[in-house]
Amino acid sequence: MKKLKITVLAGDGIGPEVTAEAVRVLRLVADIYGHEFEFDERAVGGVAIKEAGNPLPPATLESCLASDAVLLGAVGAPEYDGLAPDKRPEAGLLALRSALGVYANLRPAFSYASIADCSPLRPEIVRDTDMLIVRELLGGLYFGQPRGFFKNADSSSGAFNTMCYTVAEVERIARVAFAAALGRRRKVTSVDKANVLETSQLWREVVTRVALDYPGVMLEHLYVDACAMHLVTTPQRFDVVLTENLFGDILSDEAAVITGSLGLLASASIGEGRGLFEPVHGSAPDIAGRGLANPLGAIASAALLLRYCGSQLEQEASDIETAIGAVLDAGYRTPDLVRGQSKTIVKTQDMGSLVAEALLKTTVNARPAYV
Repeated sequence: MKKLKITVLAGDGIGPEVTAEAVRVLRLVADIYGHEFEFDERAVGGVAIKEAGNPLPPATLESCLASDAVLLGAVGAPEYDGLAPDKRPEAGLLALRSALGVYANLRPAFSYASIADCSPLRPEIVRDTDMLIVRELLGGLYFGQPRGFFKNADSSSGAFNTMCYTVAEVERIARVAFAAALGRRRKVTSVDKANVLETSQLWREVVTRVALDYPGVMLEHLYVDACAMHLVTTPQRFDVVLTENLFGDILSDEAAVITGSLGLLASASIGEGRGLFEPVHGSAPDIAGRGLANPLGAIASAALLLRYCGSQLEQEASDIETAIGAVLDAGYRTPDLVRGQSKTIVKTQDMGSLVAEALLKTTVNARPAYV
């Protein structure tokens, strides 16, 4: 039996809807396997600004730091765009990542055969694609200093950011990627822009050196523009994609075309301690509260939580992922997955129920609960 304390940050927009389904599945896993999961729900993002005037209230951060893992929904809404950058919902998310020390963001991108027709790419292009994007999460432009706005004496103005990486930062994320490749197809594609950026030249040099410690893993280097092209033309060539913060943010969202929807993508942000687990999609305020959101990315993030939270509950994680595949194979879809052929369209909560039911069928000696 495993005991886990999980801080749940539902956040804004569709966050509460999809997170509720992820928690439902986690409760069922605990019941099936005899684990004890404690959930502590806290405010973050826009809802926290409304309640406490802070996108990351001290009580929320305290709960996260005291937990084994953090499950996040989504943050952000247009109504907060007028706030100062350090007061917006997204600032709370960046501060949380920094406080948790989660420097490695893992984003799987997998093509389910049953929904290959949902991709805007031809089925033969995406078929059999199975990659893991490893994104450095605490460096680069998003955290570099100095940054800000300026005004010149002639009243002209502008803004600036700083991209900075240390050898230690590159080495630690590279080791995460190579270690992951050892359990997969043993190939790492390191993505940079070494032809124009000094940070990328350092990145390539350090990654090449780290690769010597993993002789069983093949290393290739790609410029980020070339990688962006290959993601939509020959995605099967990739196993583990290693890259820095900004490039990884963009490329991992581009990988949504492989799966068929951004709503399917999960992520795990890990470091030396507790992890942060969240679907890749945003808060989608235009569809919030209407039952149209796809909860599968959040449910898949719950699977990653079990795999990487420290307890390494691999069987439980695999069972959730198998259940997701079974529901898609059975023809059930949320509206974002409808392309061409007529399928059974279900709402957010119904999709969560279907995954829970499939999970019960997948596991042995299951005791019905929370379905």
